[in-house]
Amino acid sequence: MGRELLAVIEQIGREKGIDTGRILEAVESALLTAAKKKYGAAENIQVRIDRKSGEVEAISLKKIVNEVTNPKSEVSLEEARKVDSEAELGDEIGSVIEIEDFGRIAAQTAKQVIFQKVREAEWEVVQREYSARQGDLVNGIILGQERRNYIVDLGKTEAILPAHEQIPRETYRRGDRIKAYLLEVKRTQRDVQVILSRTHPNFIVKLFEAEVPEIAEKIVEIKGVVREPGDRTKIAVASRDRAVDPVGACVGMKGSRVQAVVRELRGEKIDIIAWTQDSRVFIAEALNPAVIEKVGLDEEKKSALVVVADNQLSLAIGRNGQNVRLAAKLTGWKIDIIGASEYEKERVVRDQETRAAIAQQLQEQHARLVQAESAAAAAQQASAEEAEPQTTPAAGATDSEAATG
Repeated sequence: MGRELLAVIEQIGREKGIDTGRILEAVESALLTAAKKKYGAAENIQVRIDRKSGEVEAISLKKIVNEVTNPKSEVSLEEARKVDSEAELGDEIGSVIEIEDFGRIAAQTAKQVIFQKVREAEWEVVQREYSARQGDLVNGIILGQERRNYIVDLGKTEAILPAHEQIPRETYRRGDRIKAYLLEVKRTQRDVQVILSRTHPNFIVKLFEAEVPEIAEKIVEIKGVVREPGDRTKIAVASRDRAVDPVGACVGMKGSRVQAVVRELRGEKIDIIAWTQDSRVFIAEALNPAVIEKVGLDEEKKSALVVVADNQLSLAIGRNGQNVRLAAKLTGWKIDIIGASEYEKERVVRDQETRAAIAQQLQEQHARLVQAESAAAAAQQASAEEAEPQTTPAAGATDSEAATG
């Protein structure tokens, strides 16, 4: 029986990737639970499995006392010395419990606990292994769909591709192979959940790392990725080596590398942009495939005004504003786009307003100058009048004489 038990435990360990020591501990715990269920929780019972022979030994321990108050945990010195003549007060003495005596209920309890302990050990293995792979690209096979969530077989465990992490309009059938981004590993009370994603921006990063050796070798660096899954992605790249063109490295010979990524994304458009510290150039590149004529920046408001030819306006904005929206996310600038003709009209209006403002300013300056000159003249006249000498009438002259004089 012992050898057969060890053989079963070793087989479970190999199949589940669990250390046999962990399983032996689980079996011991299960047998202890079963024993306590049959003989009572108050019993001081120990269960041990011999690691070499596989033999199971269950012992009920009791403390040697003068006066027994709890027969389940205590034994008198007299009774103890019947078993062991050298027994002393305060010692513990054990009696062997036959495993067969556990009964049907005890065996069922042991089976349930063993199953639960093995499952917990299995979950720990899965959590440890896949937590280390979090953020990596994984391959799997579709097993089915539950509540719009795909169940994916990763080999050692099953993962979930939630509906909100699926690319819109993308469907799979049982047996289809799939690549995904390992988004999260979380432990619940019931199991360990491995969550996958095909919409996360880092999914694009990992796909390019797999296709472009220069990215895997850190020669080309991905500076930023923005996407609207299923429609369009913009990726900014820079090179640490001046001899390596980052955009060319990502595109590949005749577009082979980027096309491999596009196929995996079921036709999602990808714009590869050369990253630069020059904000004007970066914004212009981010609006690819539109041709940009002018870029004006407001550093304080972190906003940009982009001028394009009239026939490039719709291309620059994109369907439902998608192109300019992604460019704004990629660059971190608020972007406004206008056509060249509208810009010229606004420029003419601005020039007229500027000229009118200058003329108004000149008029106001002239008015202030005239006012200042008038005030100066008045002040000068008043000063001159105060300086003129006044004639005093002679003594004894009549009022009429003084008046005529």
